[in-house]
Amino acid sequence: MVESFLALEKLMEKLGSRAFEELLLFYCVKNDAENLKETLTIVKCVVLDAEEKQVHNHQLRDWLEKLKDACYDAEDLLDDFEVQALRRERFNEIANMIHKFNLTLGLDDRKGQAMQKREPSHSFVRPSDIIGRDEDREKIIELLMQTSDGESETVFVIPIVGIGGLGKTALAKLVYNDQRVEEHFELKIWICVSEDFGERQIMTKIIKSITGQNQGDLETEQLQRILRDHLNGKKYLLVMDDVWNEDPKVWDELKSLLWGGAKGSKILVTTRSNKVPSIMGTTRGITDYNLQELPYKDCLSSFMKYAFGERQKKHPNLIKIGEKIVEKCRGNPLAVRTLGSLLYGTTDEHYWEYVRDNDIWKLKQTANDILPALRLSYDQLSPHLRQCFAYCSIFPED
Repeated sequence: MVESFLALEKLMEKLGSRAFEELLLFYCVKNDAENLKETLTIVKCVVLDAEEKQVHNHQLRDWLEKLKDACYDAEDLLDDFEVQALRRERFNEIANMIHKFNLTLGLDDRKGQAMQKREPSHSFVRPSDIIGRDEDREKIIELLMQTSDGESETVFVIPIVGIGGLGKTALAKLVYNDQRVEEHFELKIWICVSEDFGERQIMTKIIKSITGQNQGDLETEQLQRILRDHLNGKKYLLVMDDVWNEDPKVWDELKSLLWGGAKGSKILVTTRSNKVPSIMGTTRGITDYNLQELPYKDCLSSFMKYAFGERQKKHPNLIKIGEKIVEKCRGNPLAVRTLGSLLYGTTDEHYWEYVRDNDIWKLKQTANDILPALRLSYDQLSPHLRQCFAYCSIFPED
């Protein structure tokens, strides 16, 4: 919730700019704006303290969320004010906007919605960076190599299912780049799907993965013909990373285009959704692969690698604290790497203990929530980097 403090600072910065003060003076609403700034200053004094306590206080957390939304609304209104002022709009309209600023600080009941962005993927990976997934890799490769003479389909779907941060994409990369897979399939294709599961978008991404060319400006019929030409008669492996589509109709529209490959073709899917495998029509004899938590031993090994590096001295006291931190990560590789990186180069025992004992671990964790470890690492960023991070989240994926 540090966002609320940043939003307050940005709003006050805009109100205090020289250009804006001249506009306020010109339209005779400077006094109202000064009252607003005084109110914001008072609120700002208590926000940082509230940020620290909101983890275990639901009402305080709700208030901070509303405050952040109110600041964003007020900033939008200030932008409108500036535009209207430049266009020489009427005084009454602008005065009403200033009045709305103060109403906004009454904290209405509207709630903003936050999107959890997922990082677009690529197929490259260094096997040495992936710890503890060798057995999973072997099982997936075995599924890819299976042949089913009794089946009529020419392509099978193999879904890797698991919550965020378990390493589904990393496992898919290990498989995708394995030499045995390279020799088994005539054609390998890697695409990141996310929430964009439209037929045109998928075809464009597949064609680009095969040819290296972006042909998204072509007509749908042309894309279909190009796709069929590339897949026809070839035993291919298509990795569809980060699939969220739970609409059977959308998958059915795409499926017919992908069924033109040679027998033994496979589609490897990574997803958080337990519904996706049934929707994509997992065939007989090939089951969903539910990725499990990483064993504690492997998690600890990964944590030590990221927290201490290859050459850095490992302090016994820090190792003991780190063991407890790893336990709290509950077998999630992303959480382990994130906190290991956060603590890299730091030998302050108090800081390590702060991470271990932080109240943020008490937050209720659901399947699609942001991991507490990621939230904790975000809170440790400097204010200007948190603001930068927030701005980056508005850009579309890829």
